[in-house]
Amino acid sequence: MRLRLLLLTVTALLTASLTWGQASPRVTGVEPSSGKADSDVTVTGENLGKESVSNVFLSDDATDYKATVVEQTAAKVVAKVPKVKAGSYNVSIQVGNNIFIQPVRFTVQE
Repeated sequence: MRLRLLLLTVTALLTASLTWGQASPRVTGVEPSSGKADSDVTVTGENLGKESVSNVFLSDDATDYKATVVEQTAAKVVAKVPKVKAGSYNVSIQVGNNIFIQPVRFTVQE
């Protein structure tokens, strides 16, 4: 009985890890932390590949401004800063149909 329970538990854990094995995309930093419109910015993090993240944005309280992706890997996305007014913006990523505002900021200079 205990062996059967142990096998059922192990099977459930393996199934869960395969089902939920793909971790969510996450932004951990941005380099440089400020720049002008049309300059390149590198967003770093985890699970940022094309299969997970479809777009990168700079977001303020009202609007998400789409950046042009230049290069993309699982660990980073290089993008062109969109043409927006000077100020501080959150870096956001699009996963599926959802845009997730990340706790990383970028300052657009004049």
